[in-house]
Amino acid sequence: MSGHSKWNNIKRKKGAADAKRGAVFTKIGREIQVAVKSGGPDPNVNSQLKDVIAKAKSNNMPNDTIQRSIQKAAGSGANDNYESVIYEGYGPAGVAVLVECLTDNRNRTAGEVRHAFDKHGGNLGTNGCVSFMFKRQGSILLDPTGEDEESLMLEAIDLGAEDLQAQRDEDGELVGYCISTAVENYYTVKQALEDAGHKVLESQIDQVADNYISVTDAEQVKKLENLIDALEEDDDVQAVYHNWDENED
Repeated sequence: MSGHSKWNNIKRKKGAADAKRGAVFTKIGREIQVAVKSGGPDPNVNSQLKDVIAKAKSNNMPNDTIQRSIQKAAGSGANDNYESVIYEGYGPAGVAVLVECLTDNRNRTAGEVRHAFDKHGGNLGTNGCVSFMFKRQGSILLDPTGEDEESLMLEAIDLGAEDLQAQRDEDGELVGYCISTAVENYYTVKQALEDAGHKVLESQIDQVADNYISVTDAEQVKKLENLIDALEEDDDVQAVYHNWDENED
């Protein structure tokens, strides 16, 4: 089962994200607050919170920091109200870009996102201008240690998954197997894989482009990188999705 290697392009900026750990923790803290307010503070019964905790741990967020965020969100004094907002636009070379935000001030966030597009050769569009090019999908990244790709693929399909892709880093080293699922099957498949003894490294429901495009012009590539960097560095931005095939630039 082949296809585009799409686990956030193998965490393209993981090194940079690690260097900006405080900003990463701020973003994850917001996700924890939203998850707790929507489903409660117990990850055993709140699947959304369980996923955010796993994400926090994969980003080396200390356990006491995670627990403080949960307790803060569950406490009576928690009055931060974040709402989810999605912005759509086009980057250089016509690359479609979706920007998912959690914000307590729409005007501030809209202004910052628009500024990033304008500064780096893009255009912020209207709702619906590029979202039709993406679909929501469950993605489950498994530790490849001791796994056989063909056997794992057959098992995942039997459990209700849609696809399996080997994920490799910039040096070609295998870093995991990404299981793709329909959103409605995501939690069921993830739990079944864990129950079967497979180690989940990270999982999420994300936006996946229907088709990816190559950009070969060096100047356009640099502008795209700067646009994505600028958006990801914004505290209000939780995720940036696009249809640029970074593995073929």
